[in-house]
Amino acid sequence: MKLKKLSYLTTLTILLHACIKDAPINPEADIETFTIEKKYLTADIFIDQANKKIMLNLTPAAFKSGVTPVITTSAGASVSPGSGDSLHLDSSRVSEYVVTAANGNKKIYTVEFGGMGIWKWDFETWLLQDKDKYQYVEEHGSSSFWSSGNPGIALSGVKKDPMEYPLRASSDAYHGKSSAELVTRTGTALSALLGIKLFAGSLFVGVFDSRNAMTAPLTATQFGEPYSGKPLRFVGYYKYQPGEHYQDKAGNIVAGMKDSCSVYAVLFKGTTRLDATNIHTSDRIVATASIPDGGPRTTWTRFDIPFKTVQPYTGTEKMMMAIVASSSKDGDTYKGAIGSRLVLDSLEIVK
Repeated sequence: MKLKKLSYLTTLTILLHACIKDAPINPEADIETFTIEKKYLTADIFIDQANKKIMLNLTPAAFKSGVTPVITTSAGASVSPGSGDSLHLDSSRVSEYVVTAANGNKKIYTVEFGGMGIWKWDFETWLLQDKDKYQYVEEHGSSSFWSSGNPGIALSGVKKDPMEYPLRASSDAYHGKSSAELVTRTGTALSALLGIKLFAGSLFVGVFDSRNAMTAPLTATQFGEPYSGKPLRFVGYYKYQPGEHYQDKAGNIVAGMKDSCSVYAVLFKGTTRLDATNIHTSDRIVATASIPDGGPRTTWTRFDIPFKTVQPYTGTEKMMMAIVASSSKDGDTYKGAIGSRLVLDSLEIVK
């Protein structure tokens, strides 16, 4: 009996070991959090997982002295330089972190530093996103200042071609060789399943959080970059041609309705960005400037709009400035006209 019992227990043990497989080694190599003391920041840190970028906006003192970030990574991964190592900024304003997963996979994150303090743009330099093939703006040596809805639209199954996206470069320029062209385009089969029948062309100062692109798209557009002082005027040039047929959110044509564009700037207090749910309603807003008429402009038209104070402010607080443009004014509610075209050039915030 003892021999039989031992044989039974041995067999059971072997079977259990055979059924329990070793857990797979984690292949993820992500930086999940990147934390710096708030007193050193002029805007909240943003990790762009889609393009492997970390966007930092530091106070002048922190930029000069360097900072010490605390970093967490995917389970089992390591990062170099390590968490707690000092980050000293070089003249290129770019640094890199290499993350190595438990299984040996590697991912390189580029750190881009804001705080340029230059609020004038000509949209002369455009880059091509490697994976999804959409264009994005590079100004003053940084590609992290301007963003658009292109990263979210890339998730909807749009063809990987710069001309299939609502924002792209155009040779139709007021100054120099290039301008920013925003075009309202039809949605995709995937976006239609989510009730999105069109995508308005958008361009904005801030970042795009692709994690919310399909589930909460209005919060994916994160508006604003650090700004100091009191702005006087918002200046620039634009052309606009509305599409032929205005449609509602369901895709039904609305007779007699004409599309219009929107171009505006918003100054607000704090270091946390606003989004499409509160950019017009937040109690943090202190000043605004907006083109009064978003109707057709067949030739280059200059606008020069004074900022209107919404509530008192000193100009010494930590503040952020957002600039937002759309080829369809109601594009945030997926209404507009397919083919509406807005072209922007030579924008400036004048102090």
